[in-house]
Amino acid sequence: MTTVAVLGSTGSIGTQTLDVVAAEGDRYEVVALGAWSSVELLARQAAAVRPKVVAIGDPSRAAELQALVPGGTEVISGPDALAEVAVLADVVVNGVVGFAGLGVTVASLAAGRRLALANKESLIAGGPVVQAVRRTPGAEIIPVDSEHCAVHQCLRSGARDEVARLVITASGGPFRGRTREQLADVTVDDALAHPTWRMGPKITVDSSTLMNKGLEVIEAHELFGLAYDVIDVVVHPQSVVHSMVTFGDGATIAQLSMPDMRLPIGYALAYPDRAGVPFGAVDWSTLRELTFEVPDRRAFPCLDIAYAAGRAGGSAPAWLNAANEVAVAAFLAGKLDWLAIPDVLEAALDLHDGTVLTDIEAVIEVDRLAREVTSGLVAAR
Repeated sequence: MTTVAVLGSTGSIGTQTLDVVAAEGDRYEVVALGAWSSVELLARQAAAVRPKVVAIGDPSRAAELQALVPGGTEVISGPDALAEVAVLADVVVNGVVGFAGLGVTVASLAAGRRLALANKESLIAGGPVVQAVRRTPGAEIIPVDSEHCAVHQCLRSGARDEVARLVITASGGPFRGRTREQLADVTVDDALAHPTWRMGPKITVDSSTLMNKGLEVIEAHELFGLAYDVIDVVVHPQSVVHSMVTFGDGATIAQLSMPDMRLPIGYALAYPDRAGVPFGAVDWSTLRELTFEVPDRRAFPCLDIAYAAGRAGGSAPAWLNAANEVAVAAFLAGKLDWLAIPDVLEAALDLHDGTVLTDIEAVIEVDRLAREVTSGLVAAR
């Protein structure tokens, strides 16, 4: 039986992971759960799967959690608690939101575990550091993002040096088809009304700006070692083709399924085998069309901003990731207009200091400084 640690277990990826585990019967044993502060849901999850350890990031809530979990389940707490329990399982699902997932990623890989990675920010922000621990014997990353999971599957059809193009698809978000001028007065509610996926507010806003696609381009470069010049983005509103790879002989391999994050989660848990329960299977008797269009880079400049940070390399992606988290938080709080998000990001990148990422402490310092700089830019508007 494969043991699993689900970190960020109370979020969307975490709860769907537990759905997959339950559907697979006795195939998996959940030995660790972790979340930052959602005590009630975390306790209910612990009662359902009875893990050996539950981790909570907020130490002030540890006693409350301990009183709610089943007898025999250990509770550990503190900012490093989620990373500490990552070493306890064969497969670690990192569904932690944002930069906070970096510690889980590094700990999992350093321990030689399979990392089912849904936390794109940790790989983007800590790319050089993550690549170093990725070389640990036994360590491997199986991406859970639907686009990168699709690429991972497509690449099983050929070698990396045979790849001519990698195409990441984008739904287009809630503002697909709008011009820049039509986006001047969009609200938070408008940005959170995603037509296809149900996600947390931060990633949903990223989808509305296409920053999520930009970050996914950087992530694809880090995951698969492909140059930015061969990575493209196309808008595909049906969200059925999740990504495509074109090989040198002209053949294009695509992964298709209906939007359902349980499919990539099941793929990552079962790899190199396949999940035993189908999720997102296409009903070809009802699917009528698959359409594609180029993204409007004038209306959605965040895509090119991300490409620029990726090509700059080093700590630039970490700087952009932190700046974007600050800008999105300001937008959600009503302190920044939607159209001002890319303006703030460009200004923040202009102030990037070029720090070399030698270890996780350097990543943390770059993240801290970028947040400080971006907060100042937001306050000055």
